[in-house]
Amino acid sequence: MGIFARLATLIKSNLNDLISRSEDPEKMLNQVVIDMANQLIEAKKQVAVAIADEKRLAKQAEQEAANAAEWERRAMLAIKAGDDNLAKEALNRKKEHDALATSYKDQWQKQKQAVDQLKTALRLLNNKIEEAKRKKNVLIARKKRAEAQKAIQETMSGLQNASAFETFERMSAKIDQIEAEAEATTELSEEYTGDSLAHKFGQLEATSGADEALLELKRKMGVAPPAEPTPPAAPPPQVRIAGTTAPAAIPQAEQDELAAAIAELEAEEQREQARLKR
Repeated sequence: MGIFARLATLIKSNLNDLISRSEDPEKMLNQVVIDMANQLIEAKKQVAVAIADEKRLAKQAEQEAANAAEWERRAMLAIKAGDDNLAKEALNRKKEHDALATSYKDQWQKQKQAVDQLKTALRLLNNKIEEAKRKKNVLIARKKRAEAQKAIQETMSGLQNASAFETFERMSAKIDQIEAEAEATTELSEEYTGDSLAHKFGQLEATSGADEALLELKRKMGVAPPAEPTPPAAPPPQVRIAGTTAPAAIPQAEQDELAAAIAELEAEEQREQARLKR
């Protein structure tokens, strides 16, 4: 094989490969159906021409048969007139028309058979085209479904990549860190701003409530002694002065607690002011 023949083969193979990779099944199927429809139109034209030839041959056979009958009538007329020679000529002309009528009739019968075969082939071709159209729609639907499945598989294979899941885990850890920092900031803000004494009493009440609930549950389960009856409260002492009722004096222990709380509150405010000045 010469160099030019090998080069031509290489070019043809590359072109065929390029054409095969660039073929779109949907477009190719649509084009095939269009080509088949055009072929059907041409076939209908050919069948129409054959039908016209059949009708023309039938008319010619009928015309020749009518001409033969006319010359037979003329021969009979010549016999009645006593002119046998003229009658013979008329019969000869009748014979010619009979031969033509027979020939046209044979051609008509053959043409009729051909037309019937063409009609049958045309119906088969039309059925094939309709079947091709239905198959085309099915194949196009299968192609689109395959493309959708391929796209889903490509998406799933992309999600199976380890880097994608690592990114999700890293972002989740980062969000957890942000939430923890926000909760810590909120806790510090609640502790060092506002009424700290009220905050402490609120924590004490919450803790006391939990302890009381736990003790009540233990008593309900029978693992703790029952509650002792509460003694009646003693009336507060009263000091009467010149017809008026004086309020009882505040116990020294309560006065000490209030003084300590006020001192702690003032110290807390001083520390907060010092921090703000810094």
